[in-house]
Amino acid sequence: MDAFILSRLQFALNISFHILFPTITIALGWFLFYFKLRSNLSGHPVWMRIYRFWVRVFALTFALGVVSGVTMSFQFGTNWPGFMEKAGNVAGPLLGYEVLTAFFLEATFLGIMLFGIRRVPNWLHTLSTFVVAAGTTMSAFWILSLNSWMQTPQGHEVIDGVIYAKDWFAIIFNPSFPYRFAHMLLASGLTASFLIAGLSAYRLYKGDDKIAPKIALKTATYTAAVLIPLQILAGDMHGLNTLEHQPQKVAAMEGVWHTEQGAPLLLFAIPDEEAKTNHFEVGIPNMASFILTHDMDGEIKGLNEFEGEHPPVAPVFYAFRVMVGMGVLMLAAAWTGAYYLYRRHSLPSWLTKVFIAMSFSGWIATLAGWYVTEVGRQPYLVSGVLMTRDAVTGLPPANIALSFTLYAVIYSVLLVAYMGTLTLMCRKAVNTAEITNEERHSVKLARFNTVQAN
Repeated sequence: MDAFILSRLQFALNISFHILFPTITIALGWFLFYFKLRSNLSGHPVWMRIYRFWVRVFALTFALGVVSGVTMSFQFGTNWPGFMEKAGNVAGPLLGYEVLTAFFLEATFLGIMLFGIRRVPNWLHTLSTFVVAAGTTMSAFWILSLNSWMQTPQGHEVIDGVIYAKDWFAIIFNPSFPYRFAHMLLASGLTASFLIAGLSAYRLYKGDDKIAPKIALKTATYTAAVLIPLQILAGDMHGLNTLEHQPQKVAAMEGVWHTEQGAPLLLFAIPDEEAKTNHFEVGIPNMASFILTHDMDGEIKGLNEFEGEHPPVAPVFYAFRVMVGMGVLMLAAAWTGAYYLYRRHSLPSWLTKVFIAMSFSGWIATLAGWYVTEVGRQPYLVSGVLMTRDAVTGLPPANIALSFTLYAVIYSVLLVAYMGTLTLMCRKAVNTAEITNEERHSVKLARFNTVQAN
């Protein structure tokens, strides 16, 4: 493989590993803020137990997100120097804003949130939890703004092949940003919800009869049940926006080779890019046109109209179906779980196992969605402005292959270690008595008073 393919593979590996962790922490920070508020308002110690368990999960996940994020920035210089040379006037400031307004904010208050619970006033610790949650969301704001600008660029001018910013408001709030940002926040909410529900179900399955995992399971399941319809609505609006600004991506998603009205919704097919057709199609007549244009006979442009400028079809086509299919499973699991928890206050054994199996289902849906987004932009790095091939490094392929292999090995080890650590944390929680240090102190004080009275 040449340097171009290897660089794309390495970037795909890095972004795939990195995105797993912010997808959790963006929403998990808000879950922690909710748990802390419930603890403050109710005074019941169970909410603090929930907070203490999940703040450790947050710390572990946040650390891996930071470490993997650092390697992302290296690649702009090593593998994609042309990107920063030609688009750095836009990308550089946006990445800088993310560091200044989000990362520094998170790093400053994260220490208070993790280690200051008994060292600072309660109001300050609660405020720190809020600031960390807001910081993760602000970080997503800037990253999604840059990524969306690369998809639907505006507010710039090109002089001698170099991109210069003209209107920062237009750049930040580009046409696809609101839909992409909302879609990502909801995806994070669902990812964190299923992680909390899955690990809580695992604790219950292992015999943990304490109150904390039951409340955490109920909170996460109800949250997922509310968020999944909103995600479907946001996805529909995002699809309409993509049809307007990136019709070639939609054509690849739907496997439409020739412009047609009343295009079918393909549930399954095998795209053949050489023959420009699909094999073994299974579809619903007119449904793709209805979903994308809200008209049964709406027109969808085919890939034939974007010769040489449309993405590789098979990866986009299959990834889109994985994303949608996983979303349907999440909808079924969340609503079924919410029904059982509301009517019977517990999950049947089979559904408990389903939640355990779907602990990381949000990762699958998110990765599939990112592949649709990023592969669907090809062959451009900045749509219509900068070709991906024009930004690649001139390093020897052997050097890139070596770094790619090292990344793959290290990330595999880290991912196994991360999931193993979460499992050990759950098992430790199962075998730990529910009584807290504060309650233990109260018990000792009561015993002392009893002795004194006698």
